[in-house]
Amino acid sequence: MQSQTADTIVLNAKIATMDRKAGFCEAMALASGRVTAIGTTREIRDFAPRAQVIDCGGRTVLPGLIDSHCHPDMHGARLGRWLDMAEIKQNKDALLRRIAQDVKAKPPGEWFVGFGFDDIAMGGYPTRDEMDAAAGDHPMFLYRRDGHIGLANSAALAAVGFDEQSGDPPFGKLDRDPETGRLTGLLRETAAHVVVNHIQQSYTPAQFADGLVKVFERFVGYGITSVHNSLASTNGIIAYQKMREADRLRLRVGLLASGREDDLIDAIIRSGWRTGFGDEWLRLTGVEWCPDCSTSGRTAAYYTPYIGDKVLGEPDDNRGMLLYEQGDFNERVTRAHAAGLLVGADGVGDRGIDFVLDGFQAALERHPRDDHRMRVEHCCNVTPAILERLRAMKVICSSATGFAYDLGDAYIRNRGAEAMTHMWPHRAMIDAGVIAPGHSDSPVCHPNPMRGIHSLVNRVTASGASLDPAQAISVHEAVECYTTLGAFAGREEHLKGRLIPGMLGDFCVLDRDIFEVDSTEIKDITVVATYVGGRAVHGGL
Repeated sequence: MQSQTADTIVLNAKIATMDRKAGFCEAMALASGRVTAIGTTREIRDFAPRAQVIDCGGRTVLPGLIDSHCHPDMHGARLGRWLDMAEIKQNKDALLRRIAQDVKAKPPGEWFVGFGFDDIAMGGYPTRDEMDAAAGDHPMFLYRRDGHIGLANSAALAAVGFDEQSGDPPFGKLDRDPETGRLTGLLRETAAHVVVNHIQQSYTPAQFADGLVKVFERFVGYGITSVHNSLASTNGIIAYQKMREADRLRLRVGLLASGREDDLIDAIIRSGWRTGFGDEWLRLTGVEWCPDCSTSGRTAAYYTPYIGDKVLGEPDDNRGMLLYEQGDFNERVTRAHAAGLLVGADGVGDRGIDFVLDGFQAALERHPRDDHRMRVEHCCNVTPAILERLRAMKVICSSATGFAYDLGDAYIRNRGAEAMTHMWPHRAMIDAGVIAPGHSDSPVCHPNPMRGIHSLVNRVTASGASLDPAQAISVHEAVECYTTLGAFAGREEHLKGRLIPGMLGDFCVLDRDIFEVDSTEIKDITVVATYVGGRAVHGGL
């Protein structure tokens, strides 16, 4: 054991160190926020008899969980300003009644905005006429839960300059009634982004920060101690720095700077910042672009058409869409990679993943680097051919494991049950040596990592539908997706993901033993307490 004086000891626990040599232990000692010794309860008590004691009462302890792709900055900015449509538990008629009620109290012309719309749960999309009837002259916008589709009423369309004569914006689509040519109000990809940017143009870093405090209060309740903020915005980055200075940052943040802001990426490259810039609380993980879209929203790029019911205005031969030209994307990736930045890019469908891998390949051919840790974000439809590309190129599959639980039923509906063999195929990826951490993409999906772990182990959706049990993995392997592999994906394996001497003292205490309970109970496991650097940020023992 190390001789450094411990200020806190954790006793009477089943600690999953997630280190292959150390395995499980009963106790550990912490000094100045880091693990300094592990061993039996007796050994650790004798090692530091005057330290503060955290007695776990036999409970299971995991390293702090890492959500390696989520959007807390934008979620925080919208809290209190947008309606969270998860609050609407019924159907689209109940939502329309809620909108009509809320706009009565709004001044003329004030927007009604909501996020988290789920057309499957709501029983379909409202029509433009239905939205107009509910909101009247108030501009109204509903953002689908995937962040790739929006719904706008007539007043909202007019507010951003969309009318019947408008052409589709680059890499977006204004859906139209095929018989009349009238806009339906459904906006795909960059068309929806036009409205979102219009609504959010006046938001401030202070507003982001206030919302982030609330978002992270929720996250730590699920044992999450680190996040990779995907598509991190300028306002979000400023907010994080102010939170760090004011000691308001309750968990650790890695920034994947948003490629949707060209000026931001230019500034990072010009400054000479490289992946790893920052400290153990806030650091630059890399940069990210979003070339591919949403399977549940029927916009992600596939080689074969979507199946199932189409919405009004959807193409007959719908194979999804991509949001960049290949040459342009290749140049963006190459420039960032050459500057020493880890690059992530969203690929969901098989065509979308291949598009991202083509960009990565172009960058690596010009600037070879063995340990580049490029990441395909979401990386859902991993066919055997794509699996081989990931393996050969040493690309990380930043896997949207939360999709399997929360959106798996929509995937089956839109792609077919037989296609699930290659959706989030963690058994095949582990066997091939492909690094595949897990994430929620919150607020697209629920942030609780237990839901993703549940689907990885049981290969079922939230409804219990099968995702092909042949791709199931062990509980230990699933926990690795949110600990050691998440740390590796952020180039922080020297700091996080394991509970051994020298690592950060971030951990969570579970209400039951995840390694011993019936696997069907994993989704119901709760976190009794969460500690960051040895300090309780949720619960406490």
